[in-house]
Amino acid sequence: MFISYAAASRQASVIPGLAPADEKDGNLPDIIASSSFHEFLVNLHEKYGPLVSFWFGRRLVVSLGSIDLLKQHINPNRLSDPFETMLKSLLRYQSSLNADTGESHMRRKLCENGVNKALQSNFALIQKLSEELLAKWLSVPEAQHVPLCQHMLGFAMKAVTQTAMGSSFEDDREVIRFRRHHDVIWSEIGKGFLDGSLYKNMTRKKLYKDALMEMESTLRKVTKERRGRSFNRHVFIDTLLQRSLSDQLILEDTMIFSLAGCIITANSCTWAVYFLTTSEDVQQNLYKEMDGVLGKGPITHEKIEQLRYCRQVLCETVRTAQLTPIAAQLQELEGRVDQHTIPKEGGEALRPFLLTLLNPSSCSGISKYSLARTSPCSSSVAEALGIHGLFLSRFASSSGSTEGELSFEGAYGFSCA
Repeated sequence: MFISYAAASRQASVIPGLAPADEKDGNLPDIIASSSFHEFLVNLHEKYGPLVSFWFGRRLVVSLGSIDLLKQHINPNRLSDPFETMLKSLLRYQSSLNADTGESHMRRKLCENGVNKALQSNFALIQKLSEELLAKWLSVPEAQHVPLCQHMLGFAMKAVTQTAMGSSFEDDREVIRFRRHHDVIWSEIGKGFLDGSLYKNMTRKKLYKDALMEMESTLRKVTKERRGRSFNRHVFIDTLLQRSLSDQLILEDTMIFSLAGCIITANSCTWAVYFLTTSEDVQQNLYKEMDGVLGKGPITHEKIEQLRYCRQVLCETVRTAQLTPIAAQLQELEGRVDQHTIPKEGGEALRPFLLTLLNPSSCSGISKYSLARTSPCSSSVAEALGIHGLFLSRFASSSGSTEGELSFEGAYGFSCA
């Protein structure tokens, strides 16, 4: 976990760590020299211990590299979405850290409500897309390889774009165009920014800027088309349009939802299927729950609420696959870690899950997929499962052993029986 806050001066932190290597970039040169952010953190903690500090630009960051320190820092801070904090910074959008904390919290709740309402309104759409993908898999010869990652990304692109922006993306050509730009932007976010290579390659930099400009142009077009109008299906951007937000804020929030939503949904579905291929017991238990709850009738929101084991499967998938290696938190209150005080400076807290979870001292077998670690949660199952949960519920309900249905095989994919 990182806790970062704006500092008035570049005085050395009392927390062990690095002094800024550059007045403007802080320790960014050290991060680049380490080849990756993760390796930089590993080296930093090996040298200074579980509690360290460094400078990300002009912002002092405190990194908590152990479970004990994470527990000490629990306090009633308001939380900001990890992608909203990180992606907006990388995309050069206005970060919630620069806004009034009350306004930032309101916008976060607005986005959460928008996601939940969009999922409920597009329930039938997501089910239809799931059915189409399953029909495609059932038509594949048994010995033929199924490109799972490619298919799941395609499914996610269709589901997220239509859930976020509406019927404009019912046209596959629009989805393909969106995916082309999305892949360019996401690739550079994942690598080009952190290792500095984007700024050294003018061709890549132009491709990135052009892709971002095209994505923003599409979002502005959708905003204009849906403003002040009513449609059969409520989508994410409609929730934003119902509030007095500027066009720029609507663009930014929709961009973050689309970028993060597509890749997280695709990876969640991919890893869920992969882990199911490695655990026959989980397959059977999941199928029994699906068969008992869903039966042969239609999948409804009420039935989804009963899929407790399905949620356990997805929670363990997210934990084991480490889909979000770093998350962000907005700190509004003064915190205390070990014998050090973390001041209330309206800063963000970033949690390096990968660093903590791969630490053998955290717990034994932490990298293994095991539902014994998780337990059913009492919160809304349908909202927690999201698009990937609706897909998995339809997928697992067709994964029995009867003729003509899907069956899993091996650890690297599945075959159609």
